[in-house]
Amino acid sequence: MTGIIGSIIIGCLAGFCAGKLMKGGGFGFLMNLLLGLFGGVLGGWLFSMLGIEWGGLLGQLGTAIIGAVAILWIASLLKK
Repeated sequence: MTGIIGSIIIGCLAGFCAGKLMKGGGFGFLMNLLLGLFGGVLGGWLFSMLGIEWGGLLGQLGTAIIGAVAILWIASLLKK
C-alpha cells in the first residue's frame, strides 16, 4: 500500500491518463488531475464493492484510471 503522497501521485497520473482517453481531452490539465484524485477514491470503492482486487502499483493505477474516466464521463454529462 502506498502512502498519502504516493496515492496523490497515482491519482494525478490517473487524471492525466483519463483526460487523454476521454474524447475532447476532458476539462483541462488541472481539473483532470483533481478529478483523477477523486476517481482514484471512486475506483477503489467501486472495485472493493465488486470484490475486485488489483495488486501492486499498476493495479492501483488501473483502478484510479477507471475511476477517473467514470468521474470525467459523469462530469461531461453535467457540463452539457
